[in-house]
Amino acid sequence: MSRSAHPAGPRHADVLTEGHYSAPPADLNRLDPKVWSRTVERSGDGELTVGGLEVSRLAEEFGTPAYFLDEADFRSRCRAWAGAFGPDADVFYAGKAFLSRAVVRWLHEEGLNLDVCSGTELATALDAGMPAERIAFHGNNKSEAEIRRAVEAGVGRIVLDSFQEIVRVAHIARELGTVQKAFIRVTVGVEAHTHEFIATAHEDQKFGIALADGQAAEAVRRALKLDGLELIGIHSHIGSQIFDMAGFEVSARRVVQLLAEVRDEHGVELPEIDLGGGLGIAYTSDDDPAEPHEIAKALTEIVTRECDAAGLRVPRISVEPGRAIVGPTAFTLYEVGTIKPLEGLRTYVSVDGGMSDNIRTALYDAEYSVSLVSRTSAAEPMLVRVVGKHCESGDIVVRDAFLPADLAPGDLIAVPATGAYCRSMASNYNHALRPPVVAVRDGSARVIVRRETEEDLLRLDVG
Repeated sequence: MSRSAHPAGPRHADVLTEGHYSAPPADLNRLDPKVWSRTVERSGDGELTVGGLEVSRLAEEFGTPAYFLDEADFRSRCRAWAGAFGPDADVFYAGKAFLSRAVVRWLHEEGLNLDVCSGTELATALDAGMPAERIAFHGNNKSEAEIRRAVEAGVGRIVLDSFQEIVRVAHIARELGTVQKAFIRVTVGVEAHTHEFIATAHEDQKFGIALADGQAAEAVRRALKLDGLELIGIHSHIGSQIFDMAGFEVSARRVVQLLAEVRDEHGVELPEIDLGGGLGIAYTSDDDPAEPHEIAKALTEIVTRECDAAGLRVPRISVEPGRAIVGPTAFTLYEVGTIKPLEGLRTYVSVDGGMSDNIRTALYDAEYSVSLVSRTSAAEPMLVRVVGKHCESGDIVVRDAFLPADLAPGDLIAVPATGAYCRSMASNYNHALRPPVVAVRDGSARVIVRRETEEDLLRLDVG
């Protein structure tokens, strides 16, 4: 059977993609703590619990599909990141991973700052009570209205992404009679070891101003001359889902070299650098992410070493973990609908969600784990592909995994590590209703983002 590419997609007609699966695990009932949130365990009768609540009870109360977010785990990860970097650095939670008013309040209470990249993310942050001075505003094409709102609110920093934006922000700040603190985002020419679509520091992409050909140095020169701006630092982000610190080392070296150029040419030592986020999490047992204290130690040592070599004062460091905080804290719960064995290939397990609640598998070829969670099983493992209910051959949730051979319609299965980007990137494809986000903690559960309804969709359709 052909395994070559087909213009209609990798699952069209008789075209099969290569399998990415390894051998089945020794125990299908084991829940690997690397990929599940910290309060997840199996009860005495084998059912998965989170925050002390059984998934059958959660499914009955909130329905499926649904995202269940372990609030205690989320808060503990916030504290771990804040503690790892300490008071002389700044941790900005990257709101694009997942943002809601409840999450903003948790961040505020745990002492983290917040990074937003749209006017509506900013509105959510302000509405939930995040102090504006603890907000950073990103984006490669901020509208004048978005910039004005951010400057009026008094956001702590705006990350400038282009030559046009340098002038635009300075002009609006002058109009409003203020001076806006700003960073310049530079692309440092580092090819992060990640998917092409989420590697963001090579030159051929839409973000930032390139170090090459003196463009970033020219951006700094212009920003320093404008009355409406206070340039306080340089920003670099090399990609997402990264495990290798080597890319950060190269990035930090090049950013520090730019700081030295700025000092030599303008007599100014910029006081801050932001090394972005992008630190990976465990989606499968094969992934091995570093702990926050390991990351903090490595980044601090890299920057200190490079600054010492350049004769610079060590700047204040900022980082932007988003996925690394919220990603492991949630799982998506599904009900099995149909099961289709394909002789000699695999079994297709269809669930009541799909690419509308997790586009990452289709978009990035992302890998996930999956487990039977409504019970345990002693059955033999079977190779499965977990797919959704959408009219699309690429509607895949978990490309290749193993589930018990006695899996049946009505069983509950769960995909861990779906806290980041799944709800944020959810869609209404086939007019699907986006699932709720339910926070679970200490034996109680509450909806923090409600499930969409038919009325919600029909209200938008003005006919």
